[in-house]
Amino acid sequence: MKISTSSKLQLLLFLGFILFGVSVKAQNEAYSSETTQEIADTTFVNLKEYSNDFIYDMKYATEDNFLKAKVYDCAECLLRYKTVKALIAANKEFMKQGCKIKLFDCYRPLSIQKKMWEIVSNPKYVADPKKGSIHNRGGAVDITVVNAYGIELEMGTDFDFFGIQASHNYTKLPVSVKANRKYLKTVMIKNGFNFFDSEWWHYNLKAGLNDKVSNQKWKCD
Repeated sequence: MKISTSSKLQLLLFLGFILFGVSVKAQNEAYSSETTQEIADTTFVNLKEYSNDFIYDMKYATEDNFLKAKVYDCAECLLRYKTVKALIAANKEFMKQGCKIKLFDCYRPLSIQKKMWEIVSNPKYVADPKKGSIHNRGGAVDITVVNAYGIELEMGTDFDFFGIQASHNYTKLPVSVKANRKYLKTVMIKNGFNFFDSEWWHYNLKAGLNDKVSNQKWKCD
């Protein structure tokens, strides 16, 4: 049986449309795969690229710290991606009450830990770089909470105050101060963080304790 010329053209057009559709679908699937590719939880990322809802006072990028020395070249808050996600979740809870997290310190490269150790070689104040700290693993933050006017909630001591008054177990504090510390601790624990008994400002992600010490660097503009 002979197929007419017009029938041949219709068949070719039909096959062409099918091939075109398959090609477009494949391109779309490839594009979708690229754009929805998930970031590994252990990847170091800059918090500012994921949220604009934090207040920054990165103490070690200034001389306003117990070392009396600037040890960071610039004020950036890098953390493991899983830490960033948990921190953003915690901040959203604070924001429901008109508050926000204020950051004093985040990830600390091992080279910076060594520099701090050279200035103050006392494990009571600075973690020995031979062991490293959770800050060197990208799973710790030093923080407080500010109200809707940007004023820090009263916590009883300054950040990096190395006295018994900074401990969560210290009770000779005004009722309002104890309530503020409890508020901070409750929200952070709820979102996957642990705390240090001796430092009301320090929180580390439970899921980050087994990550390796790192010397990841960041660029300064």
